[in-house]
Amino acid sequence: MDYAIIRVGGKQYRVREGDRLLVNRLPTDEGKTFHPDVLFTGGNGKPNLSPRIQVTAKVVGSPLGPKIRIGKYKAKKGYRRHTGFRAKLTEIEIQSIGARSTSKEEPAAAAKPKPAAKPRAAAKPRAAAKPKTTGTKPATRKAPARKPATRTKPTETK
Repeated sequence: MDYAIIRVGGKQYRVREGDRLLVNRLPTDEGKTFHPDVLFTGGNGKPNLSPRIQVTAKVVGSPLGPKIRIGKYKAKKGYRRHTGFRAKLTEIEIQSIGARSTSKEEPAAAAKPKPAAKPRAAAKPRAAAKPKTTGTKPATRKAPARKPATRTKPTETK
């Protein structure tokens, strides 16, 4: 393949073998290799939207991005604020494109045969069900008892 489009850190990059990229900071250690998601491969007039190839990338370093200066100012108020920002980046190098993906094929080939099913214990006899009575009406619901009135007039005695 001539090039591939990979996804790293939520962004997509068009890469070739030997390319060096600055991407958002990755949790991979320096000197280690990893395999980013491959979304598309192309080149030689053969585009492929569902590639089964693997891209190998090596982490070269973890530099900081360029400093960005941020200034806030309000005229006639004496208000000035200055802050800065440097993005944490990871530099990666694309080592190879096109090595067959073995991570998906190995589990299928190395799948262990399932052990024979264990015989189940004999089922316990169930208790006899109570026979239903027919011809009787279901019990009617009783209305809840009323609370006594909170304010009662005193009874007059003569």
